Amino acid sequence: MSDSRVVRWGVLGAGAIAKAFVQGITALDCASVTGIGSRSLEKAKVFADDAGLTGATCHGSYEALLAAPDIDAVYIATPHPMHAHWAIRAAEAGKHILCEKPVALNHAEAMAVVEAARAHGVFFMEAFKDRCHPQTAKLLKLLGDNAIGEVRTVRVEFGFNAEDWGGVDPESRLFSPQLGGGGILDVGCYAVEMARLIAGAASDKPFLDPIEVKAVGTLGATGVDEWTAAVLLFDNGVVAQVATGIRAALENGCHIVGSTGSITLPDPWLNSREDAETGRIIVQNADGKQEIEIACEHNGFGYEAEVASRAILAGKTAADTPAMTPADTLGQMKTLDAWRAQLKLSYPQETPGGFPMPLSGRPAGPRDGHPMTYGRIPGLDRDLSNFVIGCDNQLTFPHAAVMFDHWLEVGGNAFDTAHLYMGGEPERLFGHWQTSRGVRDQINIIAKGAHTPHCNPESVTRQLHISLERMQTDHAEIYILHRDNPDVPVDEFVDVLHEHAEAGRIGVFGGSNWSVERYVAANEYAKAHGKRGFSLMSNNFSLARMINPVWDGCVAASVPETRQFLIDNQVPNLAWSSQARGYFVSKEATGRAGEWDHDNAWDSPENRQRRQRAFELAEKHGVTAINIAAAYVLCQPFPSFALIGPRQIHETVTSLPALGLQLTESEMAYLDLRD
Repeated sequence: MSDSRVVRWGVLGAGAIAKAFVQGITALDCASVTGIGSRSLEKAKVFADDAGLTGATCHGSYEALLAAPDIDAVYIATPHPMHAHWAIRAAEAGKHILCEKPVALNHAEAMAVVEAARAHGVFFMEAFKDRCHPQTAKLLKLLGDNAIGEVRTVRVEFGFNAEDWGGVDPESRLFSPQLGGGGILDVGCYAVEMARLIAGAASDKPFLDPIEVKAVGTLGATGVDEWTAAVLLFDNGVVAQVATGIRAALENGCHIVGSTGSITLPDPWLNSREDAETGRIIVQNADGKQEIEIACEHNGFGYEAEVASRAILAGKTAADTPAMTPADTLGQMKTLDAWRAQLKLSYPQETPGGFPMPLSGRPAGPRDGHPMTYGRIPGLDRDLSNFVIGCDNQLTFPHAAVMFDHWLEVGGNAFDTAHLYMGGEPERLFGHWQTSRGVRDQINIIAKGAHTPHCNPESVTRQLHISLERMQTDHAEIYILHRDNPDVPVDEFVDVLHEHAEAGRIGVFGGSNWSVERYVAANEYAKAHGKRGFSLMSNNFSLARMINPVWDGCVAASVPETRQFLIDNQVPNLAWSSQARGYFVSKEATGRAGEWDHDNAWDSPENRQRRQRAFELAEKHGVTAINIAAAYVLCQPFPSFALIGPRQIHETVTSLPALGLQLTESEMAYLDLRD
């Protein structure tokens, strides 16, 4: 920055909300507006003239604004569906980010924004200005001082009737699905963030996310929510009622009931776009009724600009609570998703046709300098990423697309699927993704079938055809039998797999949860009859030994005899539960206290010792214990690949440091209790 005391802001978007932000920032001594970006230079100039920004540079494109060297931070004020794209582009340009609410259309997009900001080391904050206002600070102090006892219920409303604002325009941002219309994202988000803030304060936490969301509402002619209400249940017992509408003028207030009184905020958000407003809180308790006024220096936009600017000047990448932190934003978006899901409300951009490429705007593919490493499986004439992502937990297309787009960016090219997973939905979502991105020739598909009780040759054929159709492809590079069935002779499995391989429907194949004896017998039969044999195993392998099977029929390769077989024969193993399903995550990260849960598949005195040693080596190498556990799998003296199942981008990111670890033989022996 040219002046370390002032943040130079660029305003991305030239609408009414952007003008209000400019109005709020003018009174600050820590910030200035030095650039305006619009889709046309003429519009940017008109905006600058109307806002009185005589010294600001006008840019005829958002790209030009982000490229400007005299801008430190950007305020993103475009319609909702554009937020994620431009926030990511801003992070890549090294600009700090204050993004209008909601930060994205859904939780998946918000994940991508948060990770982009984290990856590029820039400040990020979602622009809920009430979180930065003195009135909210006073409310939190009252709750912290036990002014109304234990919080029991919260009622928050924010809605208006668009007919009072000039009528209903189906193509306006309020009513157009293409523009993310509807009450939930426009103003219902305010009710949700306020409820989550108050519920958190009741437990002395920055925020809480609801454990249950129940909602009803009305979708209008354009398909967006026009009025709706939801009930949020929190794990501390707080129940919140939230309501919103764009065709329903609501009271637009907040009422909190506690065990000894109540608090009312007649105007929780103080939404003046020009002058400062005096805050007002009404407290009713055993001492009677008290009305508290909170003097304000400027409008809410000024307060949020000040909070963001001072955090940036202090070198922070997030503001202090109660301003929205990245974790708060992610919880907020997950709650909004749950509310919309209750109404079956989705947007065109959340479908394969409306989301045809990554949010960055670049074609899907690996980025320069990615960290991924690769190995080979005999018979497969292409590299396979040493980490393999599991396609087993994706519930929506945006979630699948954002996770898989990021996987390609970091160099991942292997995707583990199965006919059994979640009724086939992950396979369908994966198929939509790979087709929409046009990346079929860049990736390796691992298909699995014949899970108990359908573990037989007939099911192999039936399920394979279904899986390929779901995934919108005619072949899978790798096919794995999900289970073994000792009642079926190995030759019958070899015969059917050989048939599909010869037909080009599968490439190499192998068995998951197969014993060494059955694996060897299958290959002996294949060799004797001139047929293709098994090329790989996919048994559990992890630093923690599987004490009890995670599921019936599971087989681990970590036992010494199987490990030695893999070494002697250089058989590749695709290790599932390679990180022991979180056994090596710190208790602080999971929120667990005391000893690890003894009633799981991994806990034993020996595994606790391995876990402790993993934490020791993690400190030595400057990584996490779970990275050490993954590196143990990857550094085996046989071809070893680790299947991982990240639910969020951040889980992918925090797994990647394992790829750069080359554990020594003495370290491997130490971890394995052989030393």
